[in-house]
Amino acid sequence: NEGMANPKEKTFSFVVVGGGIAGVTCVEQLASQIPSADVALITAGPHIKAVTNYKQVSKLLEEFDVEECPSSVLEEKFHNLTVIHSAVKSLHTQSHTVETADGCVFGYEKLCICSGGRPKLLTQDNPNVLGIRDTDSAQEFQKRLSKAKRIVVVGNGGIALELVYEVEGCEVVWAIKDKAIGNTFFDAGAAQFLIPLLEADKPERASPCKRPRYTTEESAPSCGSGPTEAGSALGPDWHEGIVLRGAEQVSHRVLLQYQCEVEKIFTSEELLNSPQQTVGPENGSWPIYVQLTNGNTFGCDFVVSATGVVPNTEPFLHSNKFALADDGGLQVDDHMMTSEQDVYAAGDVCTACWEHSPLWQQMRLWTQARQMGWYAGRCMVAHLLSEPIELDFCFELFSHITKFFSYKVVLLGKFNGQGLGPNHELLVRCTKGQEYVKVVLSGGRMVGAVLIGETDLEETFENLILNQMDLTPYGEELLNPNIDIEDYFD
Repeated sequence: NEGMANPKEKTFSFVVVGGGIAGVTCVEQLASQIPSADVALITAGPHIKAVTNYKQVSKLLEEFDVEECPSSVLEEKFHNLTVIHSAVKSLHTQSHTVETADGCVFGYEKLCICSGGRPKLLTQDNPNVLGIRDTDSAQEFQKRLSKAKRIVVVGNGGIALELVYEVEGCEVVWAIKDKAIGNTFFDAGAAQFLIPLLEADKPERASPCKRPRYTTEESAPSCGSGPTEAGSALGPDWHEGIVLRGAEQVSHRVLLQYQCEVEKIFTSEELLNSPQQTVGPENGSWPIYVQLTNGNTFGCDFVVSATGVVPNTEPFLHSNKFALADDGGLQVDDHMMTSEQDVYAAGDVCTACWEHSPLWQQMRLWTQARQMGWYAGRCMVAHLLSEPIELDFCFELFSHITKFFSYKVVLLGKFNGQGLGPNHELLVRCTKGQEYVKVVLSGGRMVGAVLIGETDLEETFENLILNQMDLTPYGEELLNPNIDIEDYFD
């Protein structure tokens, strides 16, 4: 080894990169299944994301919290685990080695990349454009918000929805490219059900968030830490325990701008120097201006870019020939293997390229990061022991539980009729302020559902979707509130 500039510090049976939900879940599987194997977790930040309060709600639906905790918690639990705190500088799949930013080199037999996604920012170089992805960016947002009078939120996914609902004491201009809010998750009907809640006063919080927050005061050494080294993604209830309050006295003002995108972002200087920009009476008084494709221009204190994530494949592509999917993710097969030998991937960084079940789709959500990390760990162990392994049942049917605007939300299957074309029908039942139930039927069989509120229908509907029973005889009665449907199909 003398001749090598960087001798291998150590070779591990399994190396996992990334301390988010996918990586941590994968490590837990590996370390517990083969207690004699050396497992390493390489993560840039000092904290990891752990799944807590896990509840199996039905065959496929699961609920859990995500907590940030020091990585020592994992090391205490698994004695065969080493946590290496550093960013990855390069991966060499030929020699089965990973080099970290601090110059160490580690060998692996099998590697799993769980580096997550990073926010798609509208622009990279403007300090007044924030992306919210991890705890640090959420805290930065909170700090900035306390002095803000108006912000512009761009995007229509989960984080945008939560943000717009939670922010108080500040005017919010919400620009979405769709006809309805939250269209990643909802259709227009569900949006109409939720919209009044943006205007209403919010219910008093029962009790503040009990989760401990770990913050790192000292900043990490600058060695190799560029802007790409964000922390792991936020937990499902990330805004709890953060006070999202602006500088104004108004409680809640949201200006919705539908079916538009950001045309351009400029500063007050650029505004004054360009004669064709007119913004009305507030000329030049805001730090940043956003011109939308619908012709409206708004000045604001800052812009929140919540337009989803791009797979974080840096720095793995430099010297390797990974097959990438159209969305930039690492292609994985039905054993979570990438195109490079002994390299697996899970969570937001990867794209599921096997032939999907007709009722499943990848959506880069918490639940899927956990499922993929868990399954990738199982596959790595099976391959190491030369055992066969089947595609996990969780990929049979898309299922997700979350909360929006304090309502429980359950999504099943092709809940928005994704990919079904015109040949599907919808049944909807809506009780204002209480519940919204939508069922997607195709050829008389249930293929998807959206449940908002305490409907208690998730298990029944999950079963009806899984067993593909012909529901034609029931017609509209399926959602008749006077029929106890659970008993009916028990």
